[in-house]
Amino acid sequence: MRIVHLANHAQTIGNGTVNLMVDLACVQARMGQDVIVASSGGGFEPLLRRHGITHIPLQQSRQPWRVPSMIAGFNRLIDRFDPDIVHAHMMTGALISRFGSMRRRFALVTTVHHELQKSASLVRTGDRMVAVSRAVAMDLEARGIGPERMSVVLNGAVGAPRLVCRPAAKPVRLRHPNIVCVAGMYRRKGIADLLHAFALVREQSAQERDFLAEPHLYLVGDGPDRGSLEALADELGIAAATHFTGFIADARPYFASADVFALLSRQDPGPLVIAEAREAGCAIVATRVGGIPEMLDDGAAGVLVPEGDVAQAAAKLHWLLLDGQARGQFASRARQNLQQLSVERVCSEYMAVYQHTLAERESVRREQMTIDARRTRAPDGAV
Repeated sequence: MRIVHLANHAQTIGNGTVNLMVDLACVQARMGQDVIVASSGGGFEPLLRRHGITHIPLQQSRQPWRVPSMIAGFNRLIDRFDPDIVHAHMMTGALISRFGSMRRRFALVTTVHHELQKSASLVRTGDRMVAVSRAVAMDLEARGIGPERMSVVLNGAVGAPRLVCRPAAKPVRLRHPNIVCVAGMYRRKGIADLLHAFALVREQSAQERDFLAEPHLYLVGDGPDRGSLEALADELGIAAATHFTGFIADARPYFASADVFALLSRQDPGPLVIAEAREAGCAIVATRVGGIPEMLDDGAAGVLVPEGDVAQAAAKLHWLLLDGQARGQFASRARQNLQQLSVERVCSEYMAVYQHTLAERESVRREQMTIDARRTRAPDGAV
């Protein structure tokens, strides 16, 4: 099968959409598929080449004046490779795929990675839409997108080629006990809630020094809200014990050294970091939002707390830091049932979506040919 993946870029900046696309493309190529990635480029090209994947520079932008050149570039790509499947992972790619080649042979599959984007409903331009969790699918149905054109493929990152193929990262020495969070510095990731919860944990632990040493918080990631979050840590009086590391391409050493992993997102469709934390065997505390419960086996593989409930999040974090036996039990549970979060499972389900979509298109084509064959025309061309 000839597959073209479209994304705005292929940068190694921690973008979950790009990371999922790269993992999927690499596993498909490993299976023997003919895979092409078209984007404006970034740091993933060496990994793609290593897997025999062709990377084609294709600028994709939301600026209207660039649309003609984007469509022209896409049409050249289609003429050159004649793909069976075009898989668009971002809205720009979905639109140029739909309108760029009006006489297309390929089937267009679009994935909604972020239902929180206002433009997410534009993926209805595809022959088939894929939601990265049941929660995203429910949101799309509420927007009026029929389930008959939609599939759900839960995100996964266990065995991710972009991590497995990297040189082993050096171990890190973290202060213990600790809480680790790997996330972009955005308010929707609940970093402010985590800072407030950590302040409560420190307040509670101050009375328990015989049982619990001074805890530390490690925030791995970067983003536009980092400055205001650092100011908040200072305001809460926890700056000395809160460590902002910035973006780290391979955070596995931090997972390995974590006592508790926390993700208190306000919105999150299907965070790959949950799969990575489970693969590392972390005891996890996370919010019951978006696709997080699905990725934690509805609480069997981690502790779920309500969105925005800082007091309950603090209580669960404090409990796991204090109770080593409970922490070990949740770490063990995190490692169970990992196949459902593997990139191989993700790839297998996407291949099934591709095959089903191609079969649907072929069925429609044959039906149209039958209708056309039944038509009789007069010499003057009238039906």
